[in-house]
Amino acid sequence: MTVEDFIREFEQGMRDVGAADDWLTARRRYEALCEAFAPADPPGLNWTDDEADGVRIRRYMPPDAASGEVLYLHGGGWTLGSVRSHHGIVADLALRLGHPVTSVGYRLAPEADYGQALDDCQAVLEDCRPVALAGDSAGARLALDLARRVGWQGPLGLIYPPVGIPDADSLGPDAPLLARAEILQMWRDIADTVPALCEAHPPAPHIEALAVDHDPLTQPFEAAIEHWRANGADIRYHRAPAMVHGALHAHARLAPMGEAWQAFCAGLQERLARTPVSSD
Repeated sequence: MTVEDFIREFEQGMRDVGAADDWLTARRRYEALCEAFAPADPPGLNWTDDEADGVRIRRYMPPDAASGEVLYLHGGGWTLGSVRSHHGIVADLALRLGHPVTSVGYRLAPEADYGQALDDCQAVLEDCRPVALAGDSAGARLALDLARRVGWQGPLGLIYPPVGIPDADSLGPDAPLLARAEILQMWRDIADTVPALCEAHPPAPHIEALAVDHDPLTQPFEAAIEHWRANGADIRYHRAPAMVHGALHAHARLAPMGEAWQAFCAGLQERLARTPVSSD
């Protein structure tokens, strides 16, 4: 598959999502769209649907799993996405890390606000007591804010997140699958309930970061990485050439995305190997 093929197919799928008459239909179409690009479950990987403190989760257990759980927060613009839409990403992450991974089905807008979504993520974190935290896109922003809220000290994995307060001056140029105007509208929809957390310091001391060439969010993310490094954070940064926002869903079919994803996972795995696991 070429990136042009992916863009064309994903754009068509998102038009179908946007044409839905209600949120339930839109979300089901989004799940089906993302699942269409996902690889088959790797052999030996087991997963179960469950709840943690009343929040829906999907827990993945790779063969011969190491101790210490990883928490994953899915993307989808805070209105779409679920443990199902991101199954292919999280299943592959669990296998590559060799650790159990829990995917969080936090509440979505407009039924819930951003603060309630963040509360759900915190509830699962406190229930599961993970050793690493990761997320993509809108989920990566939740991971950032959750890390700041709880004083996170473990590895933090961030995949093309919106950072700071997105505005016309900070965002990069429009790109396929994600335009500046879309980002600004999504932000306006949640801005009133985003907690005012300190942006002056890095969200965590150890960060694995992944972005793509064509994405308005990459420019502010790279600026944030530079700032965080200047303030003492240990950050490895990976950038997938020629790729676009959302291409992580097709990591198994887009070679540049797959290579960047593999490097991101290897870096996170190396950080996990150096992270002590509590015996409590």
